[in-house]
Amino acid sequence: MDGVTVIDHPLVQHKLTLMRRKETSTASFRRLLREISTLLCYEVTRDLDLTTMPIETPMEAMDAPILEGKKMVFASILRAGNGLLEGMLDLVPAARVAHIGMYRDHETLQPVEYYFKAPEDLGNRLVIVVDPMLATANSATAAMEKLKERGARNIRFLCLLAAPEGIQRFRDAHPDIPIFTASIDRGLNEKGYIMPGLGDAGDRMYGTK
Repeated sequence: MDGVTVIDHPLVQHKLTLMRRKETSTASFRRLLREISTLLCYEVTRDLDLTTMPIETPMEAMDAPILEGKKMVFASILRAGNGLLEGMLDLVPAARVAHIGMYRDHETLQPVEYYFKAPEDLGNRLVIVVDPMLATANSATAAMEKLKERGARNIRFLCLLAAPEGIQRFRDAHPDIPIFTASIDRGLNEKGYIMPGLGDAGDRMYGTK
């Protein structure tokens, strides 16, 4: 699909399969989510701009590559987004963090915002928004609108699973924002859950029902 990158690395697919299994425990699910998020982070940051800086190795001086520009922002759509956030911060500990509090009304399937906190000058930073699921895309598209209202211009969206319906809705609303996902699943059921999916990521991560 245009604007969508499927991260099909064998380790990503292996860990995703383990996460999908209904018998996977809460502790294992949480550990796997942290591990897979680190692998996904490699891919979503693959084309970051580099510059050079002079350094001294134990052997000699050299101009060595280093990331260019302001530190990036990882924006977590609460609460399930925090599962991806932690593994990404393991890889990029200097990243700034934004939290976007939204939940899906189970009757209307529409997003309800309850919290937003982000670093200043978003317009000068790469913002990577994380949420395990892109299902109806209502929450994700609303989160992008909030970030754009705060000045963000360079945004990427990273998820574990995406439904074709959610991708279409997201791309219609935000064609300028690329999507990175580990899998495009079959579709949504009547309750708006991804099929075959892996259930509710937040519930499986935190042991709630």
